[in-house]
Amino acid sequence: MTTVQENKKNGLKVGIGKLQDGQLVAVKLLKKLKGDAEEFFNEVASISKTSHVNVVTLLGFYFEGSKKALIYDFMPNGSLEKFIFNKSNTLELDQQLSWDTLYGISLGIAHGLEYLHRGCKTRILHFDIKPHNILLDTNYCPKISDFGLAKICRREESIVSLLCARGTVGYIAPELIIRNIGGVSHKSNVYNYGMMVLEMVGKRKNIEVTIDRTSEACFPHWVYRC
Repeated sequence: MTTVQENKKNGLKVGIGKLQDGQLVAVKLLKKLKGDAEEFFNEVASISKTSHVNVVTLLGFYFEGSKKALIYDFMPNGSLEKFIFNKSNTLELDQQLSWDTLYGISLGIAHGLEYLHRGCKTRILHFDIKPHNILLDTNYCPKISDFGLAKICRREESIVSLLCARGTVGYIAPELIIRNIGGVSHKSNVYNYGMMVLEMVGKRKNIEVTIDRTSEACFPHWVYRC
């Protein structure tokens, strides 16, 4: 492994490695966190069942004692997040994504989700679709990543049962929190996707905790008022 950078936000270390044939790979190291073993095996079980141009490829994994690592294809353009939440204007002009490119990215993510819901032998519900979990290759082809919260179920199952809500605040579908308004299904991922597309169009987070005016804190409410 050539470099390792720690992501303090989620307690992970993400590194760049090189295989014997010279291929660059991304290495995701999991610290010893509560419940991380379940998340690790959940991600391996979910993504190992997939093969699609818009889903990141798991090349291998390592597990020994408290040491756990996932090895993926290296995505040189990183996550979608840095391209749509660039408040400091640190991106060069040629790195800023055009509307046509953003449209292509959103379409690719939709194709990836459709594959997870209908194209696999077992249905995979991701539950954490957001810009941070969308990786971009050299040609800005999107790859859905991070299946740690995913749930595998039979394709004929329309409603799934969960012990608790899964996902990230701002993207979680209402039925995951308020159980009496409807069942949890693959449509919950469609809600995640819709919230993410709003962010891609508006180029701001759908929840801004630093905003003083509560009417502007939640992006959908702000859009509705405008």
